[in-house]
Amino acid sequence: MVVRRIAVVGTGYVGLTTGACLASLGHRVVCADVDALKVARLRAGQVDILEPGLVELVAEGRSSGRLAFVEGARHAVPDAEVVFLCLPTPMGAGGAADLGAVESVAREIRDVLPSGAVVVCKSTVPVGTSTGVAALLGREDVDVASNPEFLREGSAVHDFLHPDRIVVGADSPRAAERVGALFTALGAPTVLTDAASAEMVKYAANCFLAMKLSYVNAIAELCELLGADVTAVTEGMGHDQRIGRSFLNPGPGWGGSCLPKDTHAMVRMAEAVDVDFSLVRATIETNVRQQRRVVDKVRRAVGTLAGARIGVLGLAFKAGTNDLRDSPALAVAELLAFEGAELVAYDPEVDRPLVGMTVVDSPYAAVRDADAVVLLTEWPEFRALDWALVASAMSGSTVLDTRNHLDPDALARAGLVLHGLGRELRVPDQAR
Repeated sequence: MVVRRIAVVGTGYVGLTTGACLASLGHRVVCADVDALKVARLRAGQVDILEPGLVELVAEGRSSGRLAFVEGARHAVPDAEVVFLCLPTPMGAGGAADLGAVESVAREIRDVLPSGAVVVCKSTVPVGTSTGVAALLGREDVDVASNPEFLREGSAVHDFLHPDRIVVGADSPRAAERVGALFTALGAPTVLTDAASAEMVKYAANCFLAMKLSYVNAIAELCELLGADVTAVTEGMGHDQRIGRSFLNPGPGWGGSCLPKDTHAMVRMAEAVDVDFSLVRATIETNVRQQRRVVDKVRRAVGTLAGARIGVLGLAFKAGTNDLRDSPALAVAELLAFEGAELVAYDPEVDRPLVGMTVVDSPYAAVRDADAVVLLTEWPEFRALDWALVASAMSGSTVLDTRNHLDPDALARAGLVLHGLGRELRVPDQAR
């Protein structure tokens, strides 16, 4: 493998993981960020992102001299052969992706890029962004490519080092090959294509996953009404290789840093070329409905939400991360609070105050005097709770498990009434 000099602009989930992993492959990497405090912390080996293996990779990169951190993109790129843009593209007005950070960095670095460099958009960006970045750079001696990331929060390092595929798109085949060669050691199938197709791959994949999640939530609702068990249904579906087992677990809705903004961006991209992508719009609508359906279940359990004390287990958008961005748990909590519920919440990785609820440092503190308990994030430790102790601490007896994560028999033995999604209501033997 040829060792390359690489600059990574942005040190969020994608940028820091990309930089640390590329350094672990032997490349020399300089990561840049505008946040001076974050850069100082990273130089000291302090990683604020909860990602298994990331702290160790950053430490290894720093000690080997292959990984460095600087403030400002201009200070990272002068010697770089390849520059990765790993910048936020949040949902902007009307649902379109906000490219402000990408465009700002392109302007910042255009006059300090070395001749022959390749600028790579790793951020999730609308189709046509690579062409726009090339125009902003205004450098005929610099190529622009797209290399979308497929990293799951909570397993980002593993996903980078064990990818299903590498996708690289550029209007210059040589530039695409240069970027693809960075990942040769990973041994993954590589798709080399044009920039527009590579940009579309990420949106197409994420929207498909969102549709799969909304679909299984709708199936779960039907199962409840028709007397079927969604767990058995999804197991039967998952054996079909055309469908697969992943993303077939019902929940309180999907969220996180990618799916919400990417589905909205796909709808806006389609509208821009006069295509009514009703399938993706329905996916978004179904997700909003699922959050409201969870609230309806809590309301039916306690009678009225006004003044009801609700214990909330889990706030992060999924287990294994401390990310609250577009968390369905927070969306459900906000709806409960809007109807007057008093919320006491616990999450093992969230300790800061949040509007509309009291955040405590123990799951048992969260359930104390609760009229009902709602599990919203599938942290493993919740399965191991002493449910007899939970039952004695609660005022009511209802537990709504929106992830089908808990052991029904354990809760029944504790005298608790368990509501899941898409499965039969479980009540303790003494209540039958």
